[in-house]
Amino acid sequence: MKVEWKRQEERKTVREIVKIYCRGHHHDREAGHELCPDCEAIAAYADIRITKCPRMAVKTFCSVCPIHCYAKPQRELILTIMRYSGPRMLWHHPVMAIRHILIQWRTRHGLRNGEK
Repeated sequence: MKVEWKRQEERKTVREIVKIYCRGHHHDREAGHELCPDCEAIAAYADIRITKCPRMAVKTFCSVCPIHCYAKPQRELILTIMRYSGPRMLWHHPVMAIRHILIQWRTRHGLRNGEK
């Protein structure tokens, strides 16, 4: 998997997760904006962290990365957002969700590119 493609996919996925959370919590969005200001701020923060990630080539997900590059308040907020939005991703974005589940399963079972 090419690193830049992987980075773009992760950025898209996080943004969709934040959008689900924002809509589900009825946050007030300004006209023409997908996210409320608070959710836009955490999405922008995550985007910067993903863009600067030094382990993108070798990691699967931030949750299993040995480096914690999110500050504690943002890490707690993104975990809350992921706990809420994760199960809902199957309904809103089934392809993204299934791809995530498959990558997670392969990682837990030590499989890479179909090999053990």
